[in-house]
Amino acid sequence: MRLQQLELRRISLDLVTPFRTSFGVETRRDILLLHVTTDRGAGWGECVAMSEPAYSSEFVNGAQLVITEHFWPTLAAGGEIQAADVAHRLDRFSGHPMSKAALEMAVLDAQLRSQSTNLHAYFGGDRDHVPSGVSVGIFDTLDELLAQVQGYVDDGYARIKLKIEPGWDLEPVRLVRELIGPDMGLQVDANTAYGRSDIEHLCRLDEYDLLLIEQPLPEEDVLGHARLAAAARTPICLDESIVSLQTAADAIELGAAEIINIKPGRVGGYLEARRIHDMCLERGVPVWCGGMVETGIGRAANAALAALAGFTLPGDISASSRFYHRDIVTDPITIENGQVAVPTAAGLGFEIDTDFLDSITTQRTFVHV
Repeated sequence: MRLQQLELRRISLDLVTPFRTSFGVETRRDILLLHVTTDRGAGWGECVAMSEPAYSSEFVNGAQLVITEHFWPTLAAGGEIQAADVAHRLDRFSGHPMSKAALEMAVLDAQLRSQSTNLHAYFGGDRDHVPSGVSVGIFDTLDELLAQVQGYVDDGYARIKLKIEPGWDLEPVRLVRELIGPDMGLQVDANTAYGRSDIEHLCRLDEYDLLLIEQPLPEEDVLGHARLAAAARTPICLDESIVSLQTAADAIELGAAEIINIKPGRVGGYLEARRIHDMCLERGVPVWCGGMVETGIGRAANAALAALAGFTLPGDISASSRFYHRDIVTDPITIENGQVAVPTAAGLGFEIDTDFLDSITTQRTFVHV
């Protein structure tokens, strides 16, 4: 394909309820979408960077700038392109994996649509449904938390993930485990909120029969995670620490990660995510697909990724209605019997609800080749 035009579109979507983690509280998403036009058709990508550089160093204004001024001109100057070329051409630029992933995503969507196929077929996933978990934020009161969890249990989710932080961990976990019973999957996510001095405290979570403890320590503290993994019975899962195939392989070898959370935006795109999956599958390390509060664009692509054989744990591919009153795609992800149907539409697996997208667009910028 030959690139012709890039449209950068900013949209504003209110969340159904505030979503609080150890990084802060979100009430709405300012989202950057990319629409790439080629000589063989067009495709959409979604940048998962947030408004502020809190979860990661990337943020949405910076992503728009680096894509417009650096990444797009480099891709456009390279002549014919396919999705597999994007990472290689942008490799000379340091960092910005979420921005790189968004461009690769848009090119991949255009490529698959031009071939009348979809991401599920391209990856060769062997399932048409995948189990769905839900991520539950931090609340002001335990009663609010329990009411929210009960609602998700009633919705049929296969697994509950609780966000935790110092002062909001043992008691919330105990009460939720009592609420959902011993058989439903339960895990926790600390988003780097603890330190090495908390290892003994974190080991107290062992009594609640958790699937895993996700990213309790800072992302650079691989040694600390290895020490925690040696001390705790609960498997340790890395998230923010995993930014590439190499970091995933090293964390496994060092004993810091017994489970890997794969987020395509965080590792630079769906093709790198596939490579991490393949490596983990070869080494017998379970993986699951994390979420970044994506719209139906990223949610559809995540479902296709999670259909691969190594994704043995429920991912954070919740129903669109978990976060948004209305999605920007015509057939949003829904949950039935704890499962998500892997989308079969062309490209990444979605069609845009153009009228609604236009109504929530706050900015449009066009860059030509």
